[in-house]
Amino acid sequence: MQSLKTKARELPNKPGVYLMRDRLGRVIYAGKARSLRKRVSQYFQASRKMRWNPKTAALIDSIADFETFTVKSEAEATLLEGKLIKEFKPHYNVLFKDDKRFLLVKVDMRENYPQFKFARLKKDDGARYFGPFAHATAVKLAMQWIRKKYGVLIQGKGGAPKTKDLKYSNYLVPVPLADMPREEYLRRVALACGFLEGGNKDAHDEIESQMREAAKLRQFEKAAELRDVLHSLRDIARTARERKFARNLSPKIDLTGEMAELQRVLGLSSVPSHIEGFDISHISGTLSVASTVCFRDGKPHKAHYRHYRIRTVTGSDDFASIAEVVGRRYRRVLDEGGRLPDLVMVDGGAGQLNAALAALTALGITELPVIGLAKQFEEIYRPGETQPIRLERASPALHLVQRLRDEAHRFANAYHQTLRKRRIQESVLDEFPGLGEKRKRLLLQRFGSIQRLRQATEEEIASVPGIGPKQAAALRTFLAGNAQPVGDAG
Repeated sequence: MQSLKTKARELPNKPGVYLMRDRLGRVIYAGKARSLRKRVSQYFQASRKMRWNPKTAALIDSIADFETFTVKSEAEATLLEGKLIKEFKPHYNVLFKDDKRFLLVKVDMRENYPQFKFARLKKDDGARYFGPFAHATAVKLAMQWIRKKYGVLIQGKGGAPKTKDLKYSNYLVPVPLADMPREEYLRRVALACGFLEGGNKDAHDEIESQMREAAKLRQFEKAAELRDVLHSLRDIARTARERKFARNLSPKIDLTGEMAELQRVLGLSSVPSHIEGFDISHISGTLSVASTVCFRDGKPHKAHYRHYRIRTVTGSDDFASIAEVVGRRYRRVLDEGGRLPDLVMVDGGAGQLNAALAALTALGITELPVIGLAKQFEEIYRPGETQPIRLERASPALHLVQRLRDEAHRFANAYHQTLRKRRIQESVLDEFPGLGEKRKRLLLQRFGSIQRLRQATEEEIASVPGIGPKQAAALRTFLAGNAQPVGDAG
């Protein structure tokens, strides 16, 4: 017990899930914690012994060891806890025997007009299920947006679509089902399914753009509604990522096997132990950024992560953006005499792949293996091949490139959010009368951020070219009265 107590004290003060094992190595209990260190330590505190009920006392007497998994949030811990309980069926757990606690979304593709329905229990009925989703209100609100966006049926309490549902466009936007070929309807259902699996980056961009436009036109009620929808979409995307994380989380991932399988699938001359991946992030073509991430021996190598502001591309042109960032990345590698990776992956299909190849060819790099991974069907595109590779979902090679793609996407989005928040914060200077773009730029170059500008003295502000003592005093008073500009709260 003393060694377990010491081990518990060394745990991180972070959210996560813990597994208690008996002397035979069997998992006898799984639990979640806001702080792994505090929660697990409680099991080994003698002062609590008198308060243990018989069940807890029996559990603690049986603990011979434990292991933990650190996650990013309590919601992620809840989902992972449920997954592990279903997997191990620990003797001392009484919760999470089925999926009734969380809401599911199901669709049966065998129906003439497949409808998305809500469920609490996952059955072996041939339907396709999405979830579980930790926040029912968020997913219900997002499903209404899906209905409008993709023109698919969202079933209420039951029954097949009625005649009026097929005839009129008030239920499906903008085309009534009766006027839509079934093949077209199934295509829309497939898009909605991809959305529920987390492929909703474009939806986020679209809603955020509409929200900002509504706010600009002072249509605040509409902007608030769009904000709520956006939060719901983000909740679905986060749940999809966390579900994928929980599904793939295992201390027994065969990284060597994944790389060997990827070498075989792509016909590479050597094992791809050094892979780099690229992704683009923007909102309706504005504030475009890119990321490159690096995997060494199947694991993230963060020392080689890089992010970029797109310089040469105007508007929403992912192909040109990929060409720019790939060119910049490997021009620098060549200039510095660095080592090229064994494989490059870009997020996207044939268009993004060809853009990357053109950038490499311009640098004289013609032998570097490059692939594109398209999100919708997880297809791998290769140079010179008209048909992509579609691997089985259980493929180790697919798991490896998915992790790389997801990490590149995460890193690009994180940088994009940082810049977006910074721009929102900096926009407070636009409200200060008499401050043109040139002096605004000089202020931000001098102090680095609005936060540092707020902390500057009048003398320091006045030392910036074009800013005199009078304007410096007025600006400092103005910033003091706008201490919480829009966007600071996160």
